[in-house]
Amino acid sequence: MMGAEVFMLLAIAIPFVTSALVGMSDGKPNQRETVTLVGACITFGVVLNLLPGAMSGVRTSISLLEFLPGLSLRLELEPLGMMFALIASFLWIVSSIYSIGYMRGKKEGHQTRFFMCFAIAIGSAMTVALAGNMLTLFIGYEVLSLSTYPLVAHHQDAEARKGGRIYLGYLLSTSIGLLLLGMIWTWQLTGTLEFKPGGIMEGRVEGAAAGLLLVLYIFGIGKAALMPFHRWLPAAMVAPTPVSALLHAVAVVKAGVFSVMKVVVYIFGIDFLGATEEAGWLGYVAAGTLLLASLIAMQADNLKRRLAYSTVSQLSYVTLGAAMFHPLGVIGGAMHIAMHAFGKITLFFCAGAVYVATGKVNVSQLDGLGKAMPFTFLAFFIGACSVIGLPPLGGMWSKYYLSLAAADNGQLVFIAALMISSVLNVAYLMPIVARGFFKRSEDGEVVEGIKEAPVFCVIPLCVSALGCIALFFYADDLYQLLVPLAGEFK
Repeated sequence: MMGAEVFMLLAIAIPFVTSALVGMSDGKPNQRETVTLVGACITFGVVLNLLPGAMSGVRTSISLLEFLPGLSLRLELEPLGMMFALIASFLWIVSSIYSIGYMRGKKEGHQTRFFMCFAIAIGSAMTVALAGNMLTLFIGYEVLSLSTYPLVAHHQDAEARKGGRIYLGYLLSTSIGLLLLGMIWTWQLTGTLEFKPGGIMEGRVEGAAAGLLLVLYIFGIGKAALMPFHRWLPAAMVAPTPVSALLHAVAVVKAGVFSVMKVVVYIFGIDFLGATEEAGWLGYVAAGTLLLASLIAMQADNLKRRLAYSTVSQLSYVTLGAAMFHPLGVIGGAMHIAMHAFGKITLFFCAGAVYVATGKVNVSQLDGLGKAMPFTFLAFFIGACSVIGLPPLGGMWSKYYLSLAAADNGQLVFIAALMISSVLNVAYLMPIVARGFFKRSEDGEVVEGIKEAPVFCVIPLCVSALGCIALFFYADDLYQLLVPLAGEFK
């Protein structure tokens, strides 16, 4: 019987092997797509085999290669990584099915390259999820940036190339110019980059130096899209919608906020940061991003752009949870990674289905489409309610724990930010549903001749919408998995 160490290695290796096999299937669409789906299903099955050990509190680790003392390639299974690996592997299955329907429906070119890069991105995300130290996480993080660039620039026209340059420019400049510098400084201070419960900074750095080091880490993790390092995310919306789903829900931005959470919990430690006055700025930057991005989303007519700024806002919930330096804030922020993944992938799947079926890309063009595409717009409604935080959808629980943490800390400004942002969520998401179901098209007639997108597009958005509901009822299981992140409650 294989041990957890073998399953961890397989979870990373299988997506890369899948990518190679997809490349060998060029010119054979059915074989290429079968390989993709089989690889995705096997990866999810492997990750599921790691879950019982993680739920029982076992922390399995593997040291692969040591470069210098304190600098090694190392994997470790811990609660946050377990959750991220489950999300990425399961949604790879769903998004692969969707991609098949979308890419065939739009007759997109370069489909072999698309599925190859998609698989590499998943393998990179699994590396990030299972990283046992910052060096291993950094390598997975960079490969993820490089592997998703061809996906962002997929259409290869001037707009796509420009969007790809902005995307890669922001992510590489922040990670190399800031994050790598922070890692080198950390190693010089502590002699290690290991993820340690409680952090590794206690007694090694303090005052302004600790605050500056936190700046390097937080803004160096550009994938977390904190303002002002957020522009790459809207720019990347030139990509096909399955890529947008990958960026927003499956891998890229989730790797960003996952990394922020790992740094706060395992590099600095929430007790250390909570006692450091120079760390207080992080919560206010997160709250500001949360509100400003929502206001920008309200003004956007392009549906994907509106959803992109929604993501910028929603990511800040995770960062805000980490920035409260409170056990419930950490758990609430971590839970929001899962809740937002299912909610936002549903919204992007719906946007893509509308585009495949109608060619429409703007909110102002959606009048009356709800009656022609009821499954798509009902799924959008469910995803929107989860993002807003309404019961019985999963998004309610993460916002609930974030609010509890802010209340326990007496941080009324953060409670206000959470409440206002939820109202803004309603303001930029619900008009889309209202237009689809209750407003007639410009000529006064319900849209005719339009039907749902291909079944391979509709089934995944229904599955992800059901996932939003399931997360409401199974939130306690997720909570129990994540409790060790914050240590024992007092």
